[in-house]
Amino acid sequence: MSVRDQVAGVLVLSGSALALTAAIGVLRFPDTLTRMHAATKPQVLGLLLVLGGATVRLSGNIDVGMLVLTAMFTLITAPVVAHRVAQLAYREQAGGEELTADEMRDDKQGAGPAGG
Repeated sequence: MSVRDQVAGVLVLSGSALALTAAIGVLRFPDTLTRMHAATKPQVLGLLLVLGGATVRLSGNIDVGMLVLTAMFTLITAPVVAHRVAQLAYREQAGGEELTADEMRDDKQGAGPAGG
């Protein structure tokens, strides 16, 4: 077993472990905002580690380009989806009570971030 195979194995296993913890967090956390955190941060990092392991294993193959595109698409879309879910949860008041600072209150009342 070469060093490259060992590195790929470690990356894939650690990425899989992070994805598993993200899934457990989505099932166990009580409200939308904490579930959103568990669904985006460790899941994206886990996927990137798995893709990195596959890239190391497939180095020199033409399929590496598709893995890079998949990683870029994930990095672009995950923050946008998390932001939209947070906005929806705020507007539906599914998680607004436990917020310590309500930064969206002014936007909801019609005033923009510039004050007017």
